[in-house]
Amino acid sequence: PLYTMSNKQEKTRTVQYHDQTTKMGAGGETRQQGNDPAMTTNQGCPISDDQNSLKAGSRGPTLIEDFVMREKIFHFDHERIPERVVHARGVGAHGYFETYESLSDITCADIFQRAGEKTPAFARFSTVAGNRGSADLPRDVRGFAVKLYTKEGNWDIVGNNIPVFFIQDAMKFPDLVHAAKQEPDRGFPQAQTAHDNFWDFISLSPESMHMVMWIMSDRTIPRSLRMMEGFGVHTFRLVNSKGESKFVKFHWKPKHGMQSVVWNEALKINGADPDFH
Repeated sequence: PLYTMSNKQEKTRTVQYHDQTTKMGAGGETRQQGNDPAMTTNQGCPISDDQNSLKAGSRGPTLIEDFVMREKIFHFDHERIPERVVHARGVGAHGYFETYESLSDITCADIFQRAGEKTPAFARFSTVAGNRGSADLPRDVRGFAVKLYTKEGNWDIVGNNIPVFFIQDAMKFPDLVHAAKQEPDRGFPQAQTAHDNFWDFISLSPESMHMVMWIMSDRTIPRSLRMMEGFGVHTFRLVNSKGESKFVKFHWKPKHGMQSVVWNEALKINGADPDFH
């Protein structure tokens, strides 16, 4: 393969996908090509790539000084067209979080210090791609939004019922959502991602393939919201009172066990009772 150096830290190579030629970065990500007319920011500044955020080194953290990423995420967060908003369809429940045993060796967060203590909680479970009035059982990821009302303030933990995700770089999130959502000029396909826009995005994002295997599994058509697992997806760092840090992941385990419907059942339920969950 051909290699070119765009700077001292970055190496790209030319790759062939069937009849298409593109560039691939050091992390396996595909690169956009220069267009005529050139792609620009909202202020008219020419840019060559809005798929990869600026990082401190090839595998370092994303830098907030990346004004292209900030503008793109800002624009996406302010899209108020209801049909473009993710997690629009969901239900919530009040409950409590109980600390089974002290986790003071891992964290100094007050909520985890005393065994047996209960903390008020609110959880919202949702589909991702569907509109506000869509059915409950499309083949889709389910979102978790958990708010814990702790003595130190409110703590929000978000996640999904699948432990991995489509993208590595947050800059691609608006593109992922726009690819999954229905066409804005016709309003379909609705609530699920079995259409050309989504598969086009997946084909150009090699890191998505792991997640695709998960969304094609039974986990995306759960029997009940009480019968699915939850994952914080990211790895978090907790710090104890001694200043020692530990990497952790958050998992929700259903007491009723994990269970799903089969595809034939999902189709019938969506037709007979769209509000099944």
